[in-house]
Amino acid sequence: MATRKDLANAIRALSMDAVQKANSGHPGAPMGMAEIAEVLWNHNLRHNPTNPNWADRDRFVLSNGHGSMLIYSLLHLTGYDLPMDEIKTFRQLHSKCAGHPEYSYAPGIETTTGPLGQGITNAVGFAMAEKLMANQFNKPGHDIVDHYTYCFLGDGCMMEGVSHEACALAGTWGLGKLVAFWDDNGISIDGHIEGWYTDDTAKRFESYGWHVQSVDGHDSDAINAAIQKAKAVTDKPSLICCKTVIGMGSPNKSGSHDCHGSALGEEEVAATRANIGWNYPPFEIPADVYAGWDQKAKGAKLEADWNAKFDAYAKAFPAEAAEFKRRMAGDLPANWKQAADALIASTNEKAETIATRKASQNVIAALAPTLPEFLGGSADLTGSNLTSCGSFTHVDGKKPGNYISYGVREFGMFAIMNGMALHGGFLPFGGTFHMFSDYAKSALRMAALMKQRTVAVLTHDSIGQGEDGPTHQPVENTSGLRYIPNMDVWRPADSTETAVAWVAAAERHNGPSSLVLSRQNVPGIKHDTAHFDLIRKGGYVFSDAAGKADVIIIANGSELDLAIKAATELNAAGTKVRVVSMPSTNVFDRQDKSYRDSVLTPGVKRVAVEAAHPDFWRKYVGLEGAVVGIDTFGESAPGGVLMKHFGFTVENVVKTVKSVL
Repeated sequence: MATRKDLANAIRALSMDAVQKANSGHPGAPMGMAEIAEVLWNHNLRHNPTNPNWADRDRFVLSNGHGSMLIYSLLHLTGYDLPMDEIKTFRQLHSKCAGHPEYSYAPGIETTTGPLGQGITNAVGFAMAEKLMANQFNKPGHDIVDHYTYCFLGDGCMMEGVSHEACALAGTWGLGKLVAFWDDNGISIDGHIEGWYTDDTAKRFESYGWHVQSVDGHDSDAINAAIQKAKAVTDKPSLICCKTVIGMGSPNKSGSHDCHGSALGEEEVAATRANIGWNYPPFEIPADVYAGWDQKAKGAKLEADWNAKFDAYAKAFPAEAAEFKRRMAGDLPANWKQAADALIASTNEKAETIATRKASQNVIAALAPTLPEFLGGSADLTGSNLTSCGSFTHVDGKKPGNYISYGVREFGMFAIMNGMALHGGFLPFGGTFHMFSDYAKSALRMAALMKQRTVAVLTHDSIGQGEDGPTHQPVENTSGLRYIPNMDVWRPADSTETAVAWVAAAERHNGPSSLVLSRQNVPGIKHDTAHFDLIRKGGYVFSDAAGKADVIIIANGSELDLAIKAATELNAAGTKVRVVSMPSTNVFDRQDKSYRDSVLTPGVKRVAVEAAHPDFWRKYVGLEGAVVGIDTFGESAPGGVLMKHFGFTVENVVKTVKSVL
């Protein structure tokens, strides 16, 4: 029978062999955390390798994602559908074992990790979602939501600022079912960390309100005891500080940065084999070690027990059980289309002259009763983002609710939202000023990479924001978000387009959406009902001149009104102008060529108008067209004054159109 030492050494062997074969990777962390991983995955983690998506499984996050061979080893050894042939193709094209763990590649990967600090922040999101779902669905004697979130993290995660944001909030929320393991090995890529990381990490986390323990990370009994103590503390998240030796088992490179980010080398791999007593060739695991790791039967029983618990719940609370299944599946309510269509129609009928941030709030208020999965929030700007409404109740971890005050934590907010979306059961959205989407860019990018349904509500969208000045006035931000693959960016021009954008974001199941909204009022427009479906296409002909157009003006957001007025003046003077509203270039670009050509007729001169950097629009207007934009920083003054100062006037749009003709 294999010993626990043998089981841990299997992780070391697989990790060093895969990294050596790829001649690329990070063997040190998996080798150093092998005992921690064995204790957690073999004896504490509630999971079922034959069904990685079981609703009440424990979640595991490898925040130090560079040590990806650790999780691939665990998945393979415990019985997930990750065969040895995949391990052998580590870091190669189309391998399920990518360089960093990628959500949806290998079964059992809960989130994509690699950008340090975001994994632990996702884990906070998982734990917050678990707590909120438990509040909403559990009944006396029926705890159908009752699982832990476990997270491994290293020194790099501790250094990244986003970990401070998220872990402080986790303490405030009292997330008793979040347990993190810090791989305290004192090494990062540049070497021994005492020259750049001297925090008293234990005291730091205690100050956040965490329960903190310190153990020898190679003492399996001590690790297991620490896990039990952590689980006994139900009103605080737990940090287990595990003192480890990076590259444990390597006789010449352990304890140094030499094994952090590169293969050990053939000679050192052989020496490590001898040192740890692993007398098997590369990628060979003996039968007794596989038997010692296999979690399939245990996992199947755990899930069967939960299924029986859920069946009892469904008999007692059939409506709640059906709703739980719907929300965990990510399906929209049965009455969704009726509610969405009614919202768009009523919004259009009112045609209010309001800021699109206010139009957004109206949509949120209208949809909230239909969408109990709505989970809103703001980074300390609720009154400015207008992300709350009467249907929301604030939650802080100590009382139930569906609206979160994240504090001034833009990056943390969006990374936490990613964890919530991955957990299932929620449609999270969060608000901040558009300018501060830069703080959150990496988390927004990760949502797009993982194809998660989150919504960023980004208000104060341009120099029209006004008196706060250039530090708060986005110029390049909208284009930057549009360049993120799989991110849908909407900059609606009025309340109807805002309603359509929100509906599209809620219906989207393969990626995030960013809603870029104005502070200032925009004129109300009563659209032809035929526009409703056309707005959904991202760009459409708002108005056309009789006969073939001489020029096409493309605009969005608050600048659509300028385009409409300029077109009226030009048409009266004999220039035939088509006005195209393009609230989402990303969505428009996905339409078929025939539709795109019907909107932007080939061969017709074009002018784009947006209070943002002009270079983005060259893909639509070409070098022969023109853009009314802004390629400098703004100024401090009322928004209307700034718009005029920087050329966002009817006169300048008319002048620019004439210049291309």
